[in-house]
Amino acid sequence: MIKKIPVSALRVGMYVQELDCDWLTHPFLRSSFKVSDEKQIAKIVDTGIHHVYIDTERGLDAPDAPTEAEVRESLQQEIIKLAQDAPAPVIRVSTAEEMARATAVKSRAQALVRNVMADARLGRAVEVEQAEGIVEQITNSILRNGGALVGLLTIKNKDDYTFLHCVSVCALLVAFARSVGLDDATTHLVGMGGLLHDTGKALVPDHILNKPGRLTDAEFDVIKRHPRDGYDILSKTPEVGGIPLDITLHHHERMDGKGYPDGLPPEKIQQVVRMAAIADVYDAITADRCYHRGIPATDALRKLHEWSAHHFDPTLVQAFIRCVGIYPVGTLVRLESGRLGVVLQQNEKNLLQPLLKIVFSTKSNAPVEPYELDLSRGMGFGGADSIVAHEDPKKWGIDVSRFISG
Repeated sequence: MIKKIPVSALRVGMYVQELDCDWLTHPFLRSSFKVSDEKQIAKIVDTGIHHVYIDTERGLDAPDAPTEAEVRESLQQEIIKLAQDAPAPVIRVSTAEEMARATAVKSRAQALVRNVMADARLGRAVEVEQAEGIVEQITNSILRNGGALVGLLTIKNKDDYTFLHCVSVCALLVAFARSVGLDDATTHLVGMGGLLHDTGKALVPDHILNKPGRLTDAEFDVIKRHPRDGYDILSKTPEVGGIPLDITLHHHERMDGKGYPDGLPPEKIQQVVRMAAIADVYDAITADRCYHRGIPATDALRKLHEWSAHHFDPTLVQAFIRCVGIYPVGTLVRLESGRLGVVLQQNEKNLLQPLLKIVFSTKSNAPVEPYELDLSRGMGFGGADSIVAHEDPKKWGIDVSRFISG
């Protein structure tokens, strides 16, 4: 049985099934291992991990600890409550209408980030004017339909991850900034920060950046230099501005003071940086990498909510969940009827009742001719069904990109 315990309850002989943190937070070669000595426990504590999940069938038990299923259900109910209280998203054009423009913006933005990285390796200045133009295009797409571009950017090629990750964080931050009421000028600068935040990875050797396995301590130290390297690169271009520089330098800082590069206390971490940290981790843990399998968006939101007890600003995590929706565009969901559908668009009145593309029947265990289903419509109007869970597309062999990319 899998249970969740605080690290203060961790004992030699317990089997750690999962370190309760994002994968870039810890330097361990494996996420699952049997605790063999007190030094391992001390290392977990020093890393800033506050809870772990243990497997009681492979190691010592913690009799009074909650099970993984109990923790998951509690968190899910909290997230559903957040979704029910969320303000209605503004959708000016449908996802289908916006998708062609979003696809073009994605392509241009990816090329821009690739050029920024190449210039950084050669010691050239960042083309700020071009970056600002891309941020403006991303912002305009978000204004028309916040889910189209963000949903499209969940589709990443492993080889292009670094470039598309920057574009994704930019789009997420623009949507996030607008949802919390930041003004246009600040939103633009926050978007610039998202687009440029990983510039320092241009100086990380490819064999470390794309290593198909956990990093050694020495390799992890190299990775941890990228915020400072990015800050130094961008500082040579005064037009970049203070907010993008702050996001670049501090997007790996954490609210418990255990982040890097400066280990800032929470009062020293600006709101826009706290927002960037959330968007950065959300996109990272939902993406497939050569050393990390991405998790579904809804699981990622649940994890962010769980980690906000120590690592992230809880109020901002709640705002982020409301911003992207409990079932973001591109999420595969299972309905009470047994049908599987891909989320195409949020409902302006209820985040729990999105527009779906029905693609599969679990009862017949076979694909169906795709058709749209609006869960906000009543019986006799193409609705009268409800979401009971989200599903991993890989489990069913479903390529969600076929249904959201136009």
